[in-house]
Amino acid sequence: MGKLLHPTRTVALAFLLAILAGTALLSLPAASTQPAHAPLLTAFFTAVSAVCVTGLVVVDTGTYWSFFGQFVIMLLFQVGGFGMMTAATLLGLMVNRSLRLRTRLITQVETHSVGLGDVYGIAKVVFIVTLVAELVLAAVLTLRFASGHGMPWTDALWHGIFHSVSAFNNAGFALNEDNLMGYAGDVWILGPIAVAIVVGGIGFPVLHDIRSRLRDPHHWSLHTKLTLVGTGVLLAGGALTLLFFEWSNPGTLGPMSVPDKLLSAVFASVSARTAGFNSIDIGALHHESWAVHYFLMFIGGGSAGTAGGVKVGTFLILAMLVYAEIRGRNDSEAFWRRISDSAQRQAITVLFLGSSMVVLGTLVILRSTDLPTDQVIFEVISAFGTVGLSTGITAELPPSGQLMLTLLMYVGRVGTITLAASLAMGHSRAAYRYPEERPIVG
Repeated sequence: MGKLLHPTRTVALAFLLAILAGTALLSLPAASTQPAHAPLLTAFFTAVSAVCVTGLVVVDTGTYWSFFGQFVIMLLFQVGGFGMMTAATLLGLMVNRSLRLRTRLITQVETHSVGLGDVYGIAKVVFIVTLVAELVLAAVLTLRFASGHGMPWTDALWHGIFHSVSAFNNAGFALNEDNLMGYAGDVWILGPIAVAIVVGGIGFPVLHDIRSRLRDPHHWSLHTKLTLVGTGVLLAGGALTLLFFEWSNPGTLGPMSVPDKLLSAVFASVSARTAGFNSIDIGALHHESWAVHYFLMFIGGGSAGTAGGVKVGTFLILAMLVYAEIRGRNDSEAFWRRISDSAQRQAITVLFLGSSMVVLGTLVILRSTDLPTDQVIFEVISAFGTVGLSTGITAELPPSGQLMLTLLMYVGRVGTITLAASLAMGHSRAAYRYPEERPIVG
């Protein structure tokens, strides 16, 4: 039992319990609009997708689920994005005004806090930023849905709240059958949602660092600088490449005006980094654009936020490692700082485990279906990166394929290292080192 209560195991178990609770609630007759209750696999898949803030669905959220079902889904991706242990930390602080060491250790695992002293500050930032961002976005969307799209105020309010929470948590769930394609040229809907996606997905440690040293960016941590630079480069690069490949595509950007093309390309680039909303038809994209999405979805957003993927910081640490090796340097450096050896080992581990999961998922699904390989790869990376974008094949997958996606979503949300550490038999530091030898590489 002691091993089960290790901090990494606690985090993994908390997400699993939330998934099981969500499955039970979505299996109730009141949760769906159908004559009978939702099938167990449908309820389970939707619960996993919501808790893991992914957005992949096998049924239409707006028509299949009742208001109660939609509320449960929203609650699940709010809790999943906010973080189980972060929520428990804040509740503990409100009750006791202090944190036990064990609670700090568990929350440190989930929030990726550098030290135990960061836990309270980051947890507070999580709460404040989440509350303010979601309320502001909900107000903007409600006004726009009502005044710009003729929705009754009650419907506009629910759509505003649901899409606000979904956007900030990078969940990608939408109440419209075509997701956000009906608002492809509406900057007052796509713009605020894109901002919320970036803020929620950049990572709470980054937001905490910016809040603490707003006027002193020179002293921002290396993690913050890498995340901000990487996010900017990936967003701009993704938008430009999508514009290049899709500019004349009659199924996506082709029929749009130039301003709408720019808006949709930027929104697609933002959303591909784990948000899962789409204002253009993903299934109609050129294969080159799918490949761009592979790259963006696999990398994902910032660490310890609502985003998934192997994370921007991981990608840049590896890039710096490659650059240093090419130059023949012993140290990987960025922003006049040396990247620690442990961070480099963790980055390699995350990349290896993440790539292994994608390969495994692809092989399992290809074994059980005749769907095109490129679409299966897209679906698998989308699930692992907790993105939620799909070329339209999710509902067509056999039960084994859908269960494989649920595993990928769970691993992607909990984190490869966290899950691997929680499954390990023990953690110990060896009291000896073997003689060193240099195998040939390359």
